[in-house]
Amino acid sequence: MSSNNLTIKPNNHRVYQCPFEKKIELLNLLIRNNAGKSVVVVTAKDTKIIEEGLENKEIQVIEDKNLIKDKELRADIIIGFEMPIKNIVYMARASKTTEKSFMLLDESEQNDLHFIEMLLGRAIKQESVEGFNYPVVEEDEKPKVKKLSKDEIKEVAKKRYEKSTNIQETAFEKKKSFDKPKKEFKKDFSKDSKRSERPKDDKWAKKKKSPNKFLGKDENGKALFSGKSGERNHRYDGTPRDKWDAPKVTGKKINIKARKPKSED
Repeated sequence: MSSNNLTIKPNNHRVYQCPFEKKIELLNLLIRNNAGKSVVVVTAKDTKIIEEGLENKEIQVIEDKNLIKDKELRADIIIGFEMPIKNIVYMARASKTTEKSFMLLDESEQNDLHFIEMLLGRAIKQESVEGFNYPVVEEDEKPKVKKLSKDEIKEVAKKRYEKSTNIQETAFEKKKSFDKPKKEFKKDFSKDSKRSERPKDDKWAKKKKSPNKFLGKDENGKALFSGKSGERNHRYDGTPRDKWDAPKVTGKKINIKARKPKSED
């Protein structure tokens, strides 16, 4: 429902500030001030509490769900006892009045009023009746801060700086104390250590190689050695190669013929 369907003027919407425990008393006051006009009280909750507190028993009290269903209901003044459950319901309340639309709001309900004002397209004017104002919370007086001179400000800054540096130093010392100690190896595998001190089952220990001797040739004429040896390093007779025999590369011969002298005519 849009604000264009409302028959009352925008200035005839009112919000009355009132604590919850004084709403019945303010409701009776508004009904007395508008005597002679038809008034309907609308609530989102049970109507019994309101009906029991009314001075004029002829005033109709109705719930929002029944108000929406009753299409023929009209009144000069519609008074909302509290904030409706949905914002659009306020537009349904205001559409049933021909003159004014009131709403009684506790201080805790003021936060939800903004959404109704957005739907309405304007701020709703608020009024406070004497004796029904919100309780004023007295704020504690703040202690006066003494103004410091330049020398006092420098002294305070110096103390803060010294305090911060001390904190940093202690934090650094604590961090340093938690460093892990270096591991000490008991076994000595340096070159100076004797081989006898090393464990016997050490696979990676350097073993002394026995000399590779030429033993002769087999029945096929292949050289035999006491250890592993490649034939590329020894001749078949057992003598080591003195020098690597590089292949001889011969240069290409280029035949250059003498140039014939030019004949003079």
